[in-house]
Amino acid sequence: MTVGVANAAVLTLLAERAPETTICPSEVARKIACDDAADWHLAMPLVHEAVDQLFDQKIIRLSWKGNLLPARSGPYRIGRANDSQ
Repeated sequence: MTVGVANAAVLTLLAERAPETTICPSEVARKIACDDAADWHLAMPLVHEAVDQLFDQKIIRLSWKGNLLPARSGPYRIGRANDSQ
């Protein structure tokens, strides 16, 4: 598994949803772990790294309970950067 795989999974999941919808980082981990319940937790560091890259490139936005986050920390949701909150 690579960061590129996690990046692609984030973008794919967002593309499959309504534009204003956000996704949970654990959804990305489950996708790249092939829905293996035992392995998705191990994929979370890779997901966080991918999210940081996509956020720095302004491709995604991060939020929690409807509030935009300036950086990834604590719990968060992932949305498309160009969509309104």
